[in-house]
Amino acid sequence: MLLRPEQRTKLDADDDKQFYSFPRFVTHVDEGFIQQLTDLYRDRLQPNTRILDMMSSWVSHLPEEMQFAHVEGHGLNAEELARNPRLNHYFVQDLNENPRLPLSDQEFDAVLNCVSVQYLQYPEAVFSEIYRVLKPGGIAIISFSNRMFYQKAIQAWRDASEATRIELVKGYFASVLGFTTPEVIAKQSNIPAFLQWLGAGGGDPFYAVIAKRQN
Repeated sequence: MLLRPEQRTKLDADDDKQFYSFPRFVTHVDEGFIQQLTDLYRDRLQPNTRILDMMSSWVSHLPEEMQFAHVEGHGLNAEELARNPRLNHYFVQDLNENPRLPLSDQEFDAVLNCVSVQYLQYPEAVFSEIYRVLKPGGIAIISFSNRMFYQKAIQAWRDASEATRIELVKGYFASVLGFTTPEVIAKQSNIPAFLQWLGAGGGDPFYAVIAKRQN
């Protein structure tokens, strides 16, 4: 296993479903991050394909002009998922409680995870599931910034630098035999760190780690 038991712990060990029981109709990153993510989706996703938006919410940041055959949503708050206009269907499941997805083998052309990978306590199991539900040649795009619900992020993420977090996600992919060598897109913040810590907007760093299922 990639992570030690203590690295999987959270400051808030209460039931995640309680923490996410009320909807948050906000975006957790700034407009610059969202635009970069939408541009990445526009470049890497194909129209009329099947998409799994894992750990989603009320918005998926998919390009408005692109139409897909099916977008399946997953998350922890049904009210948020019901508000998401891009989802054709959704389901609620706590992946830290049960990482096994109720989805068929090789069902999707792409799996997306936006600013949520830091909350996975058993990422090796979840990335194995990502591999299972992807079609051969299918793509997985894991995007993140430096923002998080600190009390719900695992220790390995909380203690890591931004560069080390990239290596963590690369390691999650590498823990599953059959993914391509991960590609990294990294665009660091253009505002000073102390202003970010004070909550200043306009300069969220953008990171994406991308891999494909080989066969």
